[in-house]
Amino acid sequence: MAEIRPFRCIRPNKEVASKVAALPYDVYNRQEAKKEVEKNSLSFLAVDRAETQFLDDVDLHDPIVYAKAKEILEQWQREGILVSDETECYYVYELTMDGRSQTGIVACAAVDDYMNGVIKKHENTREDKEQDRICHVDVTDAHTGPIFLAYRSDEELNRIVVEVCGQEALYNFTAEDGIRHRVWKVAEGWTGQIQERFCQMAAVYIADGHHRAASAVKVGRKRRAENPGYTGKEPFNYFLSVLFPDDQLMIMPYNRVVKDLNGRTAEEFLEKVSEKCRIKNLDKTAETKTVDGQPTERHHIGMYLAGQWYKLEFLPEYLTEDPVKGLDVSLLQDNLLAPVLGIGDPRTDERIQFVGGIRGLAELERLVDDGEGAVAFAMYPTSIQELFSVADAGLLMPPKSTWFEPKLRSGLFIHKLS
Repeated sequence: MAEIRPFRCIRPNKEVASKVAALPYDVYNRQEAKKEVEKNSLSFLAVDRAETQFLDDVDLHDPIVYAKAKEILEQWQREGILVSDETECYYVYELTMDGRSQTGIVACAAVDDYMNGVIKKHENTREDKEQDRICHVDVTDAHTGPIFLAYRSDEELNRIVVEVCGQEALYNFTAEDGIRHRVWKVAEGWTGQIQERFCQMAAVYIADGHHRAASAVKVGRKRRAENPGYTGKEPFNYFLSVLFPDDQLMIMPYNRVVKDLNGRTAEEFLEKVSEKCRIKNLDKTAETKTVDGQPTERHHIGMYLAGQWYKLEFLPEYLTEDPVKGLDVSLLQDNLLAPVLGIGDPRTDERIQFVGGIRGLAELERLVDDGEGAVAFAMYPTSIQELFSVADAGLLMPPKSTWFEPKLRSGLFIHKLS
C-alpha cells in the first residue's frame, strides 16, 4: 500500500520556468556546473550546486556552500522568481524526447514506505554522495530534486492523466537539448482518486535517484529525532517524487570501456572471449559504410577492439534465470570483466569507465581509437521488467546497469520540510 500524497509546491513563476529548470545536480562536474550558472544566473544549479557561487578553492562540502544554497532559495522566493501554491496539489509532468513522451504524477512519497520496502530500490548508495545531499536538504529545509519512481501502469491513473493533460498547461517550454517539458496542476477533484489508486499498489520502484532518496529519508529520520512528538503527517515525513507508469519509460544502455587488456594482446584477448561467447565480425553496411555495433537482443553485446566491431553472444551454459546474475551487465562482469580483464570491483576500479547510452557508439569508438581505452562494450539496455524483478526479489543490480532518458529537471517543483 503506497502512500503518495499531494503537497504544497514552491515552483518558478511562469515567465522564468524555462530558465530555472536545470538538469540534475549530479550530471555536471564542478566546472560544467559553474559554466551553466555563468551562462544563466537563474539556472537552479545555483541552488543545487551552490559551490558555483565561490572560487574553486572553496571545498564542495564546506558549510558555507549549503548556507549559500539556502540563501539563494530564500532570495528567489522574496523576489518572486519562485512562488508558493496555497493548497496541497498533485501535478502532472510530461517530458517529450525525439517524439516520445512520458508523463508522470508529481507528489510526495512516504519515508515509512521507503523504510518498510514498499518503495523498492535496486542499487546500493555511497555514503559520501549521500552526505552531500543530506546536508543540502537539511540546511535548505527543502527537497529540490525529485526522485524518479516507477509503477506498474494503472488504467484509472492513465485516464485521469489524459484528462488533466487536456487542460491548459502551467508550463510549456522546450529546453536547449530539444526536450519539451509541460506541467499541469491537478484539480482538487482528482486528489482522492489519485491517492486511492496508489494506495492499492503493493509497491513502487526507484528508477533513478537512489542517493537523493536515501538522503531524503535520512533527513526525515533526523527531523523525527529532533521532534519526538511528531505525528507522521509533518512534511519531513515525505519526499518529492515523480511517478511514471512502467510502459512509458525508456532505459538506455550503460556501456563500458576498459583501459587495457590486462597484459594480453588483442588476439589473446579474443581467444579468451571465445571460451564464453560466440564471436562474429561486424562489417560495414553497403548503404552507410558504417558498422552498427549496437546489440538488438538480450545476451548479445557489441565489442569494439582494435578498430573492429564484433558481436558477442554468450554461450548457453553461461546463461541463468537468476534475476541479477542473468542480467547482461552481470554476464559481462562475471565472465569477461572480472576473470579476463581483472576488473574485480567496477565501483572502485579506475581501469573501467561507464558511458551513458545517450552518447552513442561513436563515443565508444573515439575512446578506444584515441587510446583512452583498449576495448569497449556496447550493452543491450536493461528492461524495466528486469529492474522490477530484481527489486521484487530484494536484490541489487550491478553498478551502472540503467541509464534513463530524458532526465527530470530540478527547480520546477520544490517541497519544503517545514
